[in-house]
Amino acid sequence: MKKILAVTACPTGIAHTYMAAEAIKKAAEGKNVEVKVETRGAVGVENALTTEEIAEAHAIIIAADTDVDEGRFHGKPVIKASVNEAIKNPGKLLDEAVNTKPTAQDYIAQVQKTKAERSAQRTGIYKHLMNGVSFMIPLVVAGGLIIAISFIFGIEAFKQQGTLAAALMDIGGGAAFALMVPILAGFIAYSIAEKPGLAPGLVGGMLASKIGAGFLGGILAGFIAGYIAKWLKDSIKLPKNLEGLKPILIIPFLATLVTGLLMVYVVGNPVKVIMDALTNWLSGLSSTNAVVLGLILGAMMAFDMGGPVNKAAYTFGVGLLGNGIYEPMAAVMAAGMTPPLGLWLATLLAPKKYTVEEREAGKAAAVLGISFITEGAIPFAAADPFRVIPAIMTGSAVTGALSMLFKATLRAPHGGIFVLPIPNAVGNLFMYTIAIIAGTVITALMVNLLKHSKAVAEK
Repeated sequence: MKKILAVTACPTGIAHTYMAAEAIKKAAEGKNVEVKVETRGAVGVENALTTEEIAEAHAIIIAADTDVDEGRFHGKPVIKASVNEAIKNPGKLLDEAVNTKPTAQDYIAQVQKTKAERSAQRTGIYKHLMNGVSFMIPLVVAGGLIIAISFIFGIEAFKQQGTLAAALMDIGGGAAFALMVPILAGFIAYSIAEKPGLAPGLVGGMLASKIGAGFLGGILAGFIAGYIAKWLKDSIKLPKNLEGLKPILIIPFLATLVTGLLMVYVVGNPVKVIMDALTNWLSGLSSTNAVVLGLILGAMMAFDMGGPVNKAAYTFGVGLLGNGIYEPMAAVMAAGMTPPLGLWLATLLAPKKYTVEEREAGKAAAVLGISFITEGAIPFAAADPFRVIPAIMTGSAVTGALSMLFKATLRAPHGGIFVLPIPNAVGNLFMYTIAIIAGTVITALMVNLLKHSKAVAEK
């Protein structure tokens, strides 16, 4: 049964608003259509449509003569009419809504719904880590691109004090990148203990940066600060008139002190040794080992398309940017683009193997792919996991391996093709593009090789 949503509103918000709503409901009963109607009358909004309901709806009927906030229905087929038309011909409006064909915007809305559901399902350590990463990413993007722009004036032009290149390097490297690890740690702690965890998390992250423990030290600092702050919040009991001192004085002071001492005397130096070893290993990778690392990172990006495995590979690439290692990030982004791009190409190469809706969805998948939104492959994978997932993993693994083999670099952890034209944002741009194209083609060929045509499947 298709679910139809409706909104009714008239200028006075008294009679016609509710008459139109009642007419649509009665017509829906006769047609065996599930419907929910939001009324925007004189008393305000009643029976409001939720984000989840909008995401699940097949189409929206707007029977209104006033503004109804249409922006929330982006990506859904919308049938517009006056309230009088809804009162007189509700059946016609319902038929039109039920018979609307899915569009590329529907596909994008489905992907957005899946991403929202995944975010809501995050729990525990993974949730806290992703909270920190999400706040860190804008700094890395901005900093990386500003540093890349500084290189337009010459790779070492920033060393000349007082120049624009030097100013850009100060902004990108001296400020944005310097805040990367403290923000990561601070918002991991914030996710665990809320506001009382922020100060100790930021301080712990700053100490990790100063010690040289890098993003691994920042992650540990965030969890240490967060759980210490949470324990103090739950354990310290004060009279009600003194409770206000806990979040602004007692917890920040004690948690910052303990976290700081642990980072300086216990955690920081061992993690620095690990981080230095990792950096040296990555910097000295042979071609063979680089290809193997690219294969692994690429396959991880496609395995669950935005899930925990995908995010582990992505976080690894982002974290290394602060240490001046840019090859893994390039492999990760390229491999994350190829699954939806490959599925789009598959629908073009063998249209008979796909329904009209799937071919339309392929167009949307292309847009998501060039934007580095790996989740664009999820609806295809959910419909046929045993054929689609192995195919996209193969394509992404090849892309990741080629990117590492070509020593392509990427200074910004997001943006898809939109960062490629920015000077110096991508190293070895031509071969990097070849890697993405190769993975896209392999994905498409594998998917079509494994898939039966719709005509055969229906028999």
